[in-house]
Amino acid sequence: MSNTLENAVNMAPSPAKRGKGQNILAVASGKGGVGKTFMAITLANALANKERKVLLFDGDLGLANLDIQLGLMPKQDLGSVIAGRLTLNQAVLPFPLGGFDIIAGRSGSGGLANIPTSRLRMLNEDLALLAQAYDHVILDLGAGVERTVRQLTHNVGTCMVVATDEPTSLTDAYAFIKLTHMERPKLDIRIVINAANSTREGERTYNTLLKACEGFLKISPPLLGVVRRDPKVRETIKAQVPLLTRYPNSEAAHDITMIARKLIQ
Repeated sequence: MSNTLENAVNMAPSPAKRGKGQNILAVASGKGGVGKTFMAITLANALANKERKVLLFDGDLGLANLDIQLGLMPKQDLGSVIAGRLTLNQAVLPFPLGGFDIIAGRSGSGGLANIPTSRLRMLNEDLALLAQAYDHVILDLGAGVERTVRQLTHNVGTCMVVATDEPTSLTDAYAFIKLTHMERPKLDIRIVINAANSTREGERTYNTLLKACEGFLKISPPLLGVVRRDPKVRETIKAQVPLLTRYPNSEAAHDITMIARKLIQ
């Protein structure tokens, strides 16, 4: 572990003591296109609005896009960290518009998806150490169930699986939960249903996934929240502005704010 990283943690404000990685929340999905990155950004913003110190980490090693959704052109990113040119804390960038910090991935580069297991393990350890300087670390994982995606969950305290009512989304979400549970049976896995036509419909979608988990895996991951379908979401993504900044009173903003409150409690 680098002295620079250790010094950064020692100098930072110290949140309440906790177990290693317990304040890291991974945002996952079985497939792409379910709004996972949007969810990670908006959740980080919602937690920051509650006066929490938040780091948003782009863990999509194959196709990073946090910086694109936020309209940023970072000079330092995760690629430089993995290449050994920067320490992890040197890649941290403030994002004043959202009130949180970010570590950007390398947009448009698939090379990071093939990093060695040993290097990925070191990255996990560095992130767990850096997380001690924050109340919450939101880790935006890549979609799917590949090795690198699952390995990034090894030090997290909670894994939030995002799904929609599409059959392929539910099937892939179940596959992710199954493999993750096999590797970390005690991990706190929670489910968020996104783009639901109504809260009740989202709860029905959750129950479909829950029955599969209970029937085949003998686990009951709880529902963390339902985020209703909202045209304002698409507008903010196109504008590269956080939802809570542009449309703080929208339905989706309200739903994700409620999820943030649950996590704080």
